[in-house]
Amino acid sequence: MTVKDTKFDELLDFPCQQTFKIMGVAHDDLPVHVITVLQRLAPGDYVPKIKPSSKGNYHSLSISVTVTSKDHMELVYNELGALELVRVVL
Repeated sequence: MTVKDTKFDELLDFPCQQTFKIMGVAHDDLPVHVITVLQRLAPGDYVPKIKPSSKGNYHSLSISVTVTSKDHMELVYNELGALELVRVVL
């Protein structure tokens, strides 16, 4: 999953807060891996909101991140989407 040629720079004023929604396998390591990537790309104090799916197979994480540019936002999307436990990043 690679995000390219987005219009984020036309739609947003950077730096800004962006809430990322990450859906992935219901595993204890999912939030750990997500926060590890975010600490590398945009260090901060992260406390994701985690909601399990109705059957409990997947978790949805909502997490607010300060992004500094279109390229930075795309990098965060791409790096989160590359995680093994992640299925979708919105």
